[in-house]
Amino acid sequence: MVLQKYSDHAAPHFPVSVKSVIYLNNKVILLKNERDEWELPGGKLDPGESPEKCVVREAFEELSISVQVSHILDSWLYVVSPKVEVVIITYLCKIVGKNLSPIISHEHKEIGFFSIKEVPDLFMPDGYKRSIANSYKNGRKIVQIS
Repeated sequence: MVLQKYSDHAAPHFPVSVKSVIYLNNKVILLKNERDEWELPGGKLDPGESPEKCVVREAFEELSISVQVSHILDSWLYVVSPKVEVVIITYLCKIVGKNLSPIISHEHKEIGFFSIKEVPDLFMPDGYKRSIANSYKNGRKIVQIS
């Protein structure tokens, strides 16, 4: 077996999408995309943007809410289709500020609020389900934001 060597510039590259696990009234906020999958709010990094700033920007663009970032919950490779792969990084976030009522943007078809018990049965990638599960420790939602 011959291993193909890559220079840094010739190595495969994947887009990076940064997502947030956000709770409102003990329910996780999810958005329905064009594939009719539920997904976490978030999106791709802009050039020169940190993942934390991306999560804050995307929460405002997609939900019209301000969030504070806590910590990374998970990272994984999502194979959207045979030729499309995206690196996903998920963060735990908390709504801050005066607006506590998310408003869906034109980017998604629907907004939903789900309890942790409802998440396993939703049509969504397993990585998102794992990220939501990782926001719980010993059956309790992690609420500490540093």
